[in-house]
This record gives sequence, C-alpha cells and structure tokens, in this order.
Amino acid sequence: MQKRIYLMRPNVDSQEVKEIQKVIHSKFLTEGKVTQQFEKTIAKYTCTKYAVATTSATTALHTMFHCIGVKGKKVLVSDFTFPATILAIIQAGGKPILVDVDKFSMNVTREIIEDALNSSIKFIAPVSLFGNPLNIDFYGLRKQGVKIIEDGATNLGTKVNNRFVGSLADATCFSFHPRKIITTGEGGMITTNNKKLIEKIRSFKAFGKVNSKFVNIGTNYKLSDIQSAIGLAQMRKIEKIIKKRIKQAKIYNELLSKIDFIEPQKQTQKSRHTYQSYVCTISKQGLRDKIIKKLSQKNIESQIGTYALHSLPAFKKIPKIGKLENSEFLYKNSISLPLHVELSEKDQGYIYSLIKNV
Repeated sequence: MQKRIYLMRPNVDSQEVKEIQKVIHSKFLTEGKVTQQFEKTIAKYTCTKYAVATTSATTALHTMFHCIGVKGKKVLVSDFTFPATILAIIQAGGKPILVDVDKFSMNVTREIIEDALNSSIKFIAPVSLFGNPLNIDFYGLRKQGVKIIEDGATNLGTKVNNRFVGSLADATCFSFHPRKIITTGEGGMITTNNKKLIEKIRSFKAFGKVNSKFVNIGTNYKLSDIQSAIGLAQMRKIEKIIKKRIKQAKIYNELLSKIDFIEPQKQTQKSRHTYQSYVCTISKQGLRDKIIKKLSQKNIESQIGTYALHSLPAFKKIPKIGKLENSEFLYKNSISLPLHVELSEKDQGYIYSLIKNV
C-alpha cells in the first residue's frame, strides 16, 4: 500500500518532551510562570508590547471582541474563513456583516472594506489566510477611527514591509493548533500595544479577576504551563520551520507552474509568506473535488482551502455586502496540499504527477 502522506505533521521531538518534563517535575501544571515566559517570547518575536495566552485562537477572538466592546455593534468580517472568526463575534454580542475577499490573495483588501464602511461601522475583523499577510496599506484604516481585530490564526512569523503580523492591528489573534506554524496542541495568543486593553483581556480570561478580587464578568481561558512549555520549545525552532516551508512551497510553485488549471495563492507584495498551508485554486469547474478524491485514493491527505461563511446553514441569515462571488469561488475551487517537515521532494513530485493526470 502507498505510504500515507499527511496534510500536516507538527515539528515536535525530544525538545518538547524535555520542556514538558520540567513542568511535570515542578508539580505546577496550570497557568503560571512558564506561560508568562511564553507570552513574553511571543511579544518579543512579533515586536509588540503585550501578549496574552488563551486556550485557542477562537477563545482569543472571543476575548478580544468582548473586551474591545463589539456588543450590539456592527463588525465587518471576511466571508472566506473558518467559522471560528464569526462565531467569536456572535458570542461577544456583535453584529457581523460579511464582505468578500480578493480572488487571488484570498484576503480581504482595504478597497473592499472602504466600499462597505459607513459611519455606523467602527469594527472590522479581517482574516490573513494561510501565512499570507494583508497588504500594509490595510492598516491605514485605523486612521479613519476603525478598530482592527485581526484573525491572524495562521500567520505567526508572517511579515509585510518587514513588519510582523501581530504588531500592525489594534489586536491580533494567533492559533497554536497542530496545523499551524508552531503548536501547543491547542492554544492561542493575543498581541497588542494597548495597555488598557491588555488589562481587560487578562481579567476576562481569568474569571474577571483584577489582582485577587472578582470585579468583572469573565471566563476561564487560561493556557496551562504544560502547553506553554511545548510552545517555548517550538519558538526556538520557528525560523527553521518557516525556512523549510518556504523552500517546499518554491518546489510546489515550480512543479505546478507546468499545469494550466491550478494557481497557487498570490503572495502579498513585500511580504514573507510562511505557508502555514499551501493553497491553490483550480480553474476548471468541479475538478477540485476530483483531485481531492484521487489523492485520497493514493493515501494522500488534502482538503478544501476554507469556507464561504454565507454558504453555511448556520450563517444564512447573517447580513452581507454584495454577492461574495470571490469567496464562493474559492470555497468551491481551492485546495490545500500537504506541507510539513516530513514531506520529501519526491513526495511533492508524486503529488504533482497525480494532479497533472486527473
């Protein structure tokens, strides 16, 4: 039987085991000094003043939308994204409005947002997808009095104009799910330069406490020291991981350039794309699903890029601006191909040959 080629495999080894053992031996297993160290490491890496760990990117987003005050307010949100983005807005009491994305970068653009903005909208939730950052001019919307809460779940380590995603929006939320650039098993992180906001965030994620008193409404989104220990080991490898993924993406680019019906995600200008996922669009109608099926028959994992939220039953009644045609196209025609540390150049060549012959 053909060996299994996975969509993603986390880059974990004895380094993570050693860090976990230290925490186990300390007998302190909940959120403590190790998580604080992990937060400081992320803040330093992304060139932001503050970072706060949470149990996932979803809870990071929920925390952010609650603390920045979207309750009862309209929030423009990318339609092409995983449902977690919009669910966090709804859970925080916000009123999401779906907007389209660019067909080639797969991200929302400043032009799309400006066409949708009016005086009643003060919050936007853009999604920077698959390791590809938003254009640098997007963040200029902050000068118009708009708050940007970026879902950068896939974008730790990504740069645009030599600045890290995480340092550009009012706040950015990252994920440490096993499919992401680095992992803690499950986990998330919020980065921001806003001190008042960070105080609200720390209180909300820890039962509403301020010092030792319960003064606010809150929840329990603390990240354990065991998970943060994994994160610290991962952060020592992050640049090596990114370098490897960029090299593998270049191999895919060269191979797939020989096929006329497949087009890789267009990289943002002056950026470092980290390729959390290697996502392409298939131009021939209905061919994407045939490719996924063919790869599966050969024991190769692949999947769709992500979802057009307006097409999902849960969000049919959510207001939208325009027909969201690009999002719809990407939902029906995008594919994510295997990309990870265990993937060989031979594997990539085999995947190419299968796609070419579908």
